[in-house]
Amino acid sequence: MVDRTLNYILEGKPFKSLSSGRTDAMVSAECAAFELFLQEPIEDQEAFLELFNYNLPQDIRALSIREVDAKFNIINNSKIKEYLYLFAFGEKCHPFCAPIMTTILDDLDIELMKKGAKLFEGEHFVRSYCYKPTDNGIYTREILTCEIVENTIYTANYFPEKTYILRVRGKGFMRNQIRLMMGTLIDLGKGKLTLEDIRVSLLPDSTVKMEYIAPASGLILNKIDFI
Repeated sequence: MVDRTLNYILEGKPFKSLSSGRTDAMVSAECAAFELFLQEPIEDQEAFLELFNYNLPQDIRALSIREVDAKFNIINNSKIKEYLYLFAFGEKCHPFCAPIMTTILDDLDIELMKKGAKLFEGEHFVRSYCYKPTDNGIYTREILTCEIVENTIYTANYFPEKTYILRVRGKGFMRNQIRLMMGTLIDLGKGKLTLEDIRVSLLPDSTVKMEYIAPASGLILNKIDFI
């Protein structure tokens, strides 16, 4: 939809867009970024941004625009991504919650899940948290922040009284990594796994395979910081 809108407002002039990364279907984004390559510079960036927003679908809004030099590459430049995973448990939520919140009908031990989330912080071998890993992948990754907190960011009158967020920050994530981490924490909260199971899964050359991929609808790309 972004390329279609660009093609329309640029009136067929040649361009290329490059995204900072992709998300799974049904994953939401508070913040995303793409790089736009043009043969000529944009003379009035504010007017361009206004026209761009006017023609974008209602579920997409451009927040800002800035010029970068030829050396900048949105994929290769170092960045930190922050993801949030919004969830509740114990009873079925209002259907309006479904697009952005995962509901676990079973009871969860949130305090145990908070301890489990902290085990992911730091540099670990995370092959167990990659969907269909290959033999030549780079699986030693650093997670800067991993915590479960009570949700105070998203509110609605049809939300449950208490909801929670898994917050994860890092330079790069593999396919389904955060959803596999969330699924593991859910199984921990249900009593299907232990803290020791998570510790073992993060050891160098671990062959443990985590099976439960949490639903995509609870995952939100919250922020991208280029550093």
